[in-house]
Amino acid sequence: MKTFKYKINGKEYAVAVNKMEDTLAEVEVNGTSYKVELEKKEEEVAAPRIQRPVVASSPAAGKPAGTGAGAIKSPLPGIVIDIMVNVGDQVKKGQTVAMLEAMKMENAINSPLDGKVASISVSTGDSVLEGVVILTIE
Repeated sequence: MKTFKYKINGKEYAVAVNKMEDTLAEVEVNGTSYKVELEKKEEEVAAPRIQRPVVASSPAAGKPAGTGAGAIKSPLPGIVIDIMVNVGDQVKKGQTVAMLEAMKMENAINSPLDGKVASISVSTGDSVLEGVVILTIE
């Protein structure tokens, strides 16, 4: 039982809530019992806002950084456990270029195209989020 003290228009009221079920309450005000029905308003559930990271623009290229055809991105969050190529190496489409550990599983990251490794953006042991550029092929 919860008790409250209210002061309304200068007069004090001792209110005890004896029982509460859904929208019906049994209350006692200054010793007199009342059954009170509460108005229950439906609350709007706010939809969660999904915020996506903003990709910075590369002033030299005039397009967002890491969005070229040769940008190989992490498909899921994880830890880079191996980079199997070096800058300058020639790679073939489908060749494994890196290994990523995610959820205690090793995931092979394969090249989507033939070309030459232009840059490597991560190191072995780095934690990466989904969408982080691992390396770039030109």
